[in-house]
Amino acid sequence: MVNILYGVNGEGAGHSTRAKEVISHLQKQKHTVHVVSFDRGLANLSKDFEVAEIFGWRIAYVNNQVRYRRTIAKNMMTARRAVASVSRLKSLIDEKKINLVVTDFEPLSCHAGRSKGVPVISIDNQHCLTNTDVSYPGKYRRDAAAAKMVTRLMVPNADAYLVTSFFDAQSTRPTTFVFPPILRDSILNAKPREEEFVLVYMTSPSPASEKILGSVRCPFVAYGFGRAGQEGNVIYKKPSLDGFLADLVVAKAIIANAGFSLVTEALHLGKPYLAIPVSHQFEQVFNAYQLEKAGYGAHWDELNKERVESFLFNLPHFREKLACYPSEGNDALFAKLDALISELTTPRNSSRSS
Repeated sequence: MVNILYGVNGEGAGHSTRAKEVISHLQKQKHTVHVVSFDRGLANLSKDFEVAEIFGWRIAYVNNQVRYRRTIAKNMMTARRAVASVSRLKSLIDEKKINLVVTDFEPLSCHAGRSKGVPVISIDNQHCLTNTDVSYPGKYRRDAAAAKMVTRLMVPNADAYLVTSFFDAQSTRPTTFVFPPILRDSILNAKPREEEFVLVYMTSPSPASEKILGSVRCPFVAYGFGRAGQEGNVIYKKPSLDGFLADLVVAKAIIANAGFSLVTEALHLGKPYLAIPVSHQFEQVFNAYQLEKAGYGAHWDELNKERVESFLFNLPHFREKLACYPSEGNDALFAKLDALISELTTPRNSSRSS
């Protein structure tokens, strides 16, 4: 079996949610997995695995907008801490006789692996932007160029890229393979049904958002607003992974930002989606654009009453499109991952043990 170093980006919950499923699969295959992460990734994965903390490269936000130049400048200023983490990872590779690095958009494990001559496998959705034949409106060209630059810097020259996508995307590189999104068992095993309320999740809500929801003749269950209780037609709830999952399974539709994990879980459950991406975060803009293009929901940069009402009016149309959504599991990606591990490590195992 193989000794694997698994680096997980710690920003947000999506990377760690995906990594948990992959790590569990690897352990079932009797591989030894050494997990490293930071921030939310460290906190989330530590509940199920032994995780070592590393320095994390972070995206810079100003007024809930991504600033790519500031992101690069900010991370350059902390380069010494990054170098120290890479040095520790190199020592770990030697100490644990690591045969393979797997990275979920975590750059330091990738750089440590490449410098030690260890093969690297990338698993994420971000490389869909750089390694497949996707399109997007010209007005987003500047943000797209910046996002592509950051993506290439994060995980350069991996031996293989396993890219997840909820829409049709064709690989443009022989080392890139496209698969359906990785989903939690709780989503794969869920039995969705439709109640009367719309589920709302906002990372940075405003009083205007609350006013808009209150003005629409529809019941809402809202997370991310920093309070609990009912006000008119809106039930506000505090953060709860189990509570949010339960509401997601039975909601009739979703209004939320356009993070990859929530979008793909909602689509798997057949939920129409009104996407409000974080401004200038091109990954979310890209997800929202592709979601609307496929007919699974709508995409607006800002909410207002008319847009919410239009979305609700068109729910039958979105459901018709979602009836054809390919709700697949994780087996195809896991099978390819197993094959790549065998292909990339068998000769190296022999040389490292000699």
